[in-house]
Amino acid sequence: MGPLGGIRIIELAGIGPGPFAGMMLADMGAEVIVVDRAGPPSPMDMKVDINRRGKRSIALDLKSDEGRATLLKLCATADALFEGFRPGVMEKLGLGPDEVLQANPKIVYGRMTGWGQTGPLAKTAGHDINYISLSGALHGMGPAGGPPSAPLNLVGDYGGGGMMLAFGLVCGILEARTSGRGQAIDVSMVEGSSALMSIFHSMLASGRWAPMRGVNLLDGGAHFYGTFETKDGKFVSLGAIEPQFMQVFIEKAGLDATWMQKHLNPMEWAGLKAELKVLFKTRTRDEWCAMFDGTDACFAPVLPFWEAYKHPHNEARESFIDVDGLRQPSPTPRFSRTEAEVRHGPVARGADTEAILKELGLA
Repeated sequence: MGPLGGIRIIELAGIGPGPFAGMMLADMGAEVIVVDRAGPPSPMDMKVDINRRGKRSIALDLKSDEGRATLLKLCATADALFEGFRPGVMEKLGLGPDEVLQANPKIVYGRMTGWGQTGPLAKTAGHDINYISLSGALHGMGPAGGPPSAPLNLVGDYGGGGMMLAFGLVCGILEARTSGRGQAIDVSMVEGSSALMSIFHSMLASGRWAPMRGVNLLDGGAHFYGTFETKDGKFVSLGAIEPQFMQVFIEKAGLDATWMQKHLNPMEWAGLKAELKVLFKTRTRDEWCAMFDGTDACFAPVLPFWEAYKHPHNEARESFIDVDGLRQPSPTPRFSRTEAEVRHGPVARGADTEAILKELGLA
């Protein structure tokens, strides 16, 4: 049983970061019950949704009196509930924090949106790229002289949203066990992704970050921190920030010792980067890997996510698992005693409706 064993969490079905947060909690042993919409599948539903693994599902019509009453009865048995609708949607259904906390004064009510529950943009539509635009995160991503580059939808949706929601729910549950009182949690992806930028606020305040894109230590400006194409059209990554690690790279790659004198001089970075681009194209990705394998050069191949499971390090740690014949990332983080696990793969919408209703004493 994982570290969250014995905790029951109600997830109101949504897309993206909400199901991801629910998956994290289910992986850690929580009983996560997804409240799916009754009726035909949504066009947004995926044929395969790994984020639904380890959960149970009940289908309810929350626009009906019976559906709302059933959800409130379910909430009375739970430690937390979370939703990802626009502000006011749950209140219109009669299922806002006031009603749910009345049904269970100890429940933690998680609310996750892009803009947050309040503010001028609270009720407007948006997506990850908009949220990380407003937080300042997107501005720092992209090549020098070029436009900002969208980093998939990991920073706003999943880092600033889903992970912050899971963290907030666990914090709220711990506090409720001490105080005996539940509360609502307002998770904003703008604020979550802004929190992820704390180190860059520190670097700017310390005079170690220029306002231009692609010229800094960690944004691809430095020759020792970036990606390079190899002879076979693949890519490798180099992250030799510290001089002792760059020294290893220089020695293994057969570079002149004068490189170390220029290592932390930003005026030299563009020229050295151009030389490395030429150098890396002299060997294939696998040849470079063989050269640096097991060293402190801070080097790694850039693997497609569908091939990452093949790497010896990932294989040794069992970083990927097969669930119902589908290869997917293993639960993380790892615990030495209360080991996390995936109990089963994704279940169909409403698959556990009858069983859950019986548990609640309903027909």
